[in-house]
Amino acid sequence: MEYSIREAKAHFSAAIAAVERGEHVTVTKHGKPVATIIPAVPEKTGVDWEKAARIRKQLGINPDDYDLGDEWLEKFNDPAFSRQVLGLED
Repeated sequence: MEYSIREAKAHFSAAIAAVERGEHVTVTKHGKPVATIIPAVPEKTGVDWEKAARIRKQLGINPDDYDLGDEWLEKFNDPAFSRQVLGLED
């Protein structure tokens, strides 16, 4: 869908309705495109745990096969270990 600036101002609700249906609306000035209104993409945040589970399954990784014990947490929380892993050791 394409509107001139004047048409876009006059029919803004119709333009937004078109965008809500998934269309792209181009706004023109003197026949040349100057802007495009597109549907907003919801911002993804956090971890997609379902996707992670699918990938583990595809790769044949079963978390129950790994027994890390309780020692890893203490080591993980030690700043010296973090510095070593990140290569920041002197």
